[in-house]
Amino acid sequence: MKSIIKLTRHFASSAMVLLCCLGVSQVANAAKWDAKMTPEEVEATLDKKFVEGKYSKKGADSCLMCHKKSAKVMDLFKGVHGDIKSSKSPMAGLQCEACHGPLGKHNKGGKEPMITFGKDSSLSAEKQNSVCMGCHTDDKRMAWNGGHHDNGDVACASCHSVHSANDPVLSKNSEIQVCTSCHTKQKADLHKRSSHPMKWAQMVCTDCHNPHGTFADSGLAQIDNNDTCYDCHAEKRGPKLWEHSPVVDDCSNCHNPHGSVNDGMLKARPPQLCQQCHASDGHASNAYLGNTGLGSEVGDNAFSGGRSCLNCHSQVHGSNHPSGKLLQR
Repeated sequence: MKSIIKLTRHFASSAMVLLCCLGVSQVANAAKWDAKMTPEEVEATLDKKFVEGKYSKKGADSCLMCHKKSAKVMDLFKGVHGDIKSSKSPMAGLQCEACHGPLGKHNKGGKEPMITFGKDSSLSAEKQNSVCMGCHTDDKRMAWNGGHHDNGDVACASCHSVHSANDPVLSKNSEIQVCTSCHTKQKADLHKRSSHPMKWAQMVCTDCHNPHGTFADSGLAQIDNNDTCYDCHAEKRGPKLWEHSPVVDDCSNCHNPHGSVNDGMLKARPPQLCQQCHASDGHASNAYLGNTGLGSEVGDNAFSGGRSCLNCHSQVHGSNHPSGKLLQR
């Protein structure tokens, strides 16, 4: 028992130093449940609590005296954060106070604020996240600072649900729903006639993106767009004997990876897509506005019917044939 008490005190001391260094005491507004306190009073109270390290001797038992009636609170014990048998769980150390800070006199009239998370928190997203980052320091989060979500002041609690048996964003069946609650344009693209199989959760956002930040554009998990695409579309990877410049440069020059109304997720229909670059190249310089005989002014022909330019230039991603200079074979 004495060894457990010493260990708990060690965790308390370490967490107090960590949270103080991370600037948790700098609060913008009083907590919603304690609107009578001014921001200055909240800041002063938290400063005092962290300096004095007023942690509860009973840990979670003290918190549950009041909060056990809340299903949201009790669901914590169904997940990894509430697993007291795991050495990596907050419950194995300071328990509730590992994340919410020292209890102090919070349970005596509820006059002392605690660290809270989510949209109703009085802490900024940066301060909330500093608590989470105190434990989650693996290499998948090394590029968080300066990433898209960090710059957008997105809090960890905006996507993750700690007080739950299963975090929705960690499940393939619900991850896309969490992401598209903010990324509404991509949500619309996913439901267009040509798209990746994300509507059936055969693919999810994190197959291509790392939401915790990367050194690539758009938070891509790979170093660039093409390497991300080649993870699945390996047959398109070069080097090719005859290469197509826009393909080598970036797949998204022609494709919208989130979905399109055109076949193959193309940004525009051929020949219009091809003519954006091939505007003065022989027959490609002519304006072919029709497509087959469905009411168009241009009759059925190889320039506008069927797959249009791809009727002849079928190897548009590149060719290894000795006679494939024009990407025809």
